[in-house]
Amino acid sequence: QVWQIRLDLHLLNHDGNIIDAASIAGIVSLCHFRRPDVSVQGEDVTVYSPEERDPVPLSIHHMPICVSFAFFQQGTYVLVDPSEREECVMDGVLVIAMNKHREICTMQSSGGIMLVKDQVLRCSKIAAVKVAEITELIQKALQNDQKVRKEGGKFGFAESVPNQKITAFKMESTAVDTNNVEKQAEEIITKADPPTEVFAKPVLHTPGTAQIGEGIENSWGDLEESDKEEAAEGKEECEATAFEYQQMQSEGTSTMTETKDEPIVLSDSEEEEVVILEPQELPRKTR
Repeated sequence: QVWQIRLDLHLLNHDGNIIDAASIAGIVSLCHFRRPDVSVQGEDVTVYSPEERDPVPLSIHHMPICVSFAFFQQGTYVLVDPSEREECVMDGVLVIAMNKHREICTMQSSGGIMLVKDQVLRCSKIAAVKVAEITELIQKALQNDQKVRKEGGKFGFAESVPNQKITAFKMESTAVDTNNVEKQAEEIITKADPPTEVFAKPVLHTPGTAQIGEGIENSWGDLEESDKEEAAEGKEECEATAFEYQQMQSEGTSTMTETKDEPIVLSDSEEEEVVILEPQELPRKTR
């Protein structure tokens, strides 16, 4: 019989390099975990409760820590522990998992970049230094936690909440003076210049269309030849439409002057027939 251990990681926030953070959190949780003590006599297995015997830690021989390297400009620049914004513009990433004995446990490269031998060796040397520093920090944190538990003080999640160690993007509250707010607002309004009155003048370009304001020049640069041709054709069509509209107006004016005295007769076909539905009167009952 063996113990089956499952490790789930839940992300509270993400600011880049989630692989390194997850590896550190996972290995620390496994080192901090305690399983129930067990005794085996022949075929009889006894699992003791925490009240009977103190739980025992897992047998962890080494702690592999991941270190990520982000590459920019096809490997010209290398950056350790990239942030989220830096990951969005990097060319590729190299992840090296190593323990404090300088043993490489795993290595993964992703992204559209090819690395040479010297770059990988350089990253492995940097990872060895970073892994030794992180491992020392982990061991100190575990020792401090064990010491606080023996003394009966606060530890773990309960100790992290008041000290705001697990929160991110938190700013200190600033005091705001709300005394004499109306008086200050009146002084600001009196000192400020009155707003300028702006009247929009619609410009009629073609019949049936209008634009608010005089318009400005194009700030998107010079147009291409195809765009210029389309703009010229559109301008010619607008001018032709405006000319036809003026001709129609002039013809309509002459026609109206000729038929001004004639009455306008509307035919019945233009109006829809209206039917009013009324409730039918029921016959009175007679005895």
